[in-house]
Amino acid sequence: MAAKKAAPSGRAPEGAATPAKARPAQARPAQARADEEPGILHAEAALSEDERDSALRPHTLQDFVGQAAIKENLAVYIEAARSRGDSLDHVFLTGPPGLGKTTLAQIVARELGVDFRQTSAPVLEKPKDLAGILTNLSARSVFFIDEIHRLKPAIEEMLYIAMEDYEMDWIVGQGPAARTLRIPIQPFTLVGATTRAGSVAAPLISRFGIPFRLSLYEAADMEAIIRRSAALLNVRVEGDAASLLARCARGTPRVANRLLRRMIDFAQVLGSGPVTVETAQEGLRRLEIDCMGLERLDRDILRMIIERYAGGPVGAETLAISIGESVDTLEDYYEPYLIQAGFLQRSPRGRMVTDLAYRHLNLERSRAAAEGLFG
Repeated sequence: MAAKKAAPSGRAPEGAATPAKARPAQARPAQARADEEPGILHAEAALSEDERDSALRPHTLQDFVGQAAIKENLAVYIEAARSRGDSLDHVFLTGPPGLGKTTLAQIVARELGVDFRQTSAPVLEKPKDLAGILTNLSARSVFFIDEIHRLKPAIEEMLYIAMEDYEMDWIVGQGPAARTLRIPIQPFTLVGATTRAGSVAAPLISRFGIPFRLSLYEAADMEAIIRRSAALLNVRVEGDAASLLARCARGTPRVANRLLRRMIDFAQVLGSGPVTVETAQEGLRRLEIDCMGLERLDRDILRMIIERYAGGPVGAETLAISIGESVDTLEDYYEPYLIQAGFLQRSPRGRMVTDLAYRHLNLERSRAAAEGLFG
């Protein structure tokens, strides 16, 4: 029998055992360093960033950190539905991006022990797209629609009957011969998520029996999330470093995990392995994130209002054009944290900066600006 053809460089022949230490030549220095430093995750190099995001998501309500009131109520609703053998009532999740709306939807399906189907509203272009999903749902399954405020009217109206009667109207034929068929579908739980609750039609919101609004996380919860993620990544983070990252994470778990991964990069290349306070401070300086978690564009927004509009008020559209961002990005990402942190406030006349913003930026409020704000 002829000998097997030699495998390409760096790859073992099919069926052959691969040595535990075998790695591509270019990855060997980093891996050798990781072997010496237990703070570096060995398997992380083999995972993409999306896979690492999924790996850090909690899988149960018990593992989900923060949002205590939501978790307690949701646990009751899930247990009641499970004990009755019914589908859970439809769930409506609102709040800024990155707070865990998708994660909560996945947890609901796992806690119920049912199938999970996920899509995004912009993907549903025609009624037949939604019909194909609804007719293939299994009993009591969870159907998650992200960005539900972007549903097209025709698809939204189809959802009304599906959510209330677990049936679907479908038109067969054309012209005078056209007729409507009522197609039954399996009972299901719709979980709708949006960052813009005000853009969702009132008839659709009224059909959700369980509405929840996720708020930005407290610093203690953020620190717990960072420590949990670090443990999953097999990385040691010093206590003060975890506290520093928690304060700079904008009250958002997605931002916290992103910062943690970047600090791991800095620790691996510039430090000795573990994420220390010095490493975190240097990393945040390079990322232009200050001690309050403000990014460069956050500070640009505040300075723009102060220097060009005398501290405000200024309309959202005008401000968005001034900083070169869309109104949606301004209102969904930047403003929630700036308002909660006390740097910005809204009024009927527009956005205005606060005294805290002046102090944080080491700027003095002019007399005209003070009279405009309080006069």
